[in-house]
Amino acid sequence: MYLTTDIKKDIFKKNSLSKSDKDTGSAESQIALFTHRISHLTSHLGTHPKDYSTRLGLLKLVGQRRRLLNYLQKNDINRYRSIVSQLNLRK
Repeated sequence: MYLTTDIKKDIFKKNSLSKSDKDTGSAESQIALFTHRISHLTSHLGTHPKDYSTRLGLLKLVGQRRRLLNYLQKNDINRYRSIVSQLNLRK
């Protein structure tokens, strides 16, 4: 599978609030994980454009990430700005 335990630990370590690989529940960690999965599914859909079930899953992931970003923006704008700049989500 494309998302092994080591890759997840690396994602959590780089983007978590406490900078540890065990911090899997923070909003920053979840947003980083969603972003990694979204980029993978986007490249998959580039080669398989008629895979509609994957497209539906991609849209659900984008919605979940959007809701987490809205939560961060509403509650802690500094954390929101830092994760957006780390992951290059906005221009």
